[in-house]
Amino acid sequence: MLTPEHMFNRESVLDMSFFNFRNAVTACYFADRDLRILKVNSNFTSFFPVLGNVKSAYFPDVLAQLGVAPDQAEAYKRQLSETGRVLIPHIAITIDGSERVFALLSTITHDETFSYLNGVQGQFVDRTAEWKLGLERQRLLEERVKDRDLIEEKTRELQRVADRLAKYLSPQIYGSIFSGKSQAADPPMRKNLTIFFSDIEGFTDISDGMEPERLSFLINTYLSEMADIAIEFGGTIDKFMGDAILVFFGDPETSGDREDALRCARMALRMRERVNELEALWSENGIARPLKVRMGITTGYCTVGNFGSEHRLEYTVLGSPVNLAARLQTAATPDTILISDSTYTLLRDVAGCQRMDDMMLKGFARPIGCYRLDHIAADDKGRTPMTRVGKHVAVSIPDRRKIREAIIELRRIEQELEQHLPKSL
Repeated sequence: MLTPEHMFNRESVLDMSFFNFRNAVTACYFADRDLRILKVNSNFTSFFPVLGNVKSAYFPDVLAQLGVAPDQAEAYKRQLSETGRVLIPHIAITIDGSERVFALLSTITHDETFSYLNGVQGQFVDRTAEWKLGLERQRLLEERVKDRDLIEEKTRELQRVADRLAKYLSPQIYGSIFSGKSQAADPPMRKNLTIFFSDIEGFTDISDGMEPERLSFLINTYLSEMADIAIEFGGTIDKFMGDAILVFFGDPETSGDREDALRCARMALRMRERVNELEALWSENGIARPLKVRMGITTGYCTVGNFGSEHRLEYTVLGSPVNLAARLQTAATPDTILISDSTYTLLRDVAGCQRMDDMMLKGFARPIGCYRLDHIAADDKGRTPMTRVGKHVAVSIPDRRKIREAIIELRRIEQELEQHLPKSL
């Protein structure tokens, strides 16, 4: 009995079955069940000229000749045997010195009429352009990650620098610079400022013979506490000169001439009070001689801005009021605060002062009128601070009207501390 398989020419049937692949944009092949290649299209030859005539060649050997990794060739055979189809999405092949990337799709074919059509049909899809785009995208992503990491590292580095720089600048100046409000090229300005100058009486004698560690503890504690107070009252710390301190009010921010002077006066009184409070701490650390501080305050027009060279600038104040504050400090007796006529005029309604004899100060042609500042009356907001220092605890209440609330809070702290007492007590 004749069957269609016997009635039609085998090669003709193969050609007809392969007709749709002749003009395909992919490199197509057809192999028998033993993976011997029977047909390839023209693209197969043009894609892989190095192969030459592959008819009857064993397809895994063709893959090896193309440089396909042995594990991929084994995966091809295994998947085809197990599932009847295979997809290898990435096969890197070097052709004429150029790297190309292909995807290989293959499947086992079934035909009940023509047994010789039962074989393996597949095609190589050129994915080189897609692969290169993927590489470019990956490169851009990696560069973005590197840029991000670099930016983060630079940001951390800038933050470290800024943190270190903050220790050398007054908070107001630091904030002004890093907010962009102040530039190195900004010209100096004339402003009405209140200037504060202080110095420790006999500090050279105190420090002579003192161990470096103890001296460092003394001066660092003193300057740290004074700086905290200056910042608390809104003063701009100009500089530390050994144990001397220069602070001014009215720049870069001002609350008005009177309020600036009032803040400065309150700051000076609080500094003097704090020095007395610190005596117990210093005594515990072997510093028996108490510190006595002289202070001078004046108000007047100064030139304030960046001064220095192109290599180093300093934001500072210049002018006669600065010299006057320094001279008043020098003329003050230990543990006293001298203020000039100009500052007293602004504070006469709230300042408790003692008129002093006019003084002839170095650098000034005429006698200078001044007052000894003893206290500042409580304002209508009741903000005069109160401080008590015991052997183990120091309490500072910035508003006397909050004393009752402070007592309640101290009792609560007492109850919490009692829970941590040793049972033997």
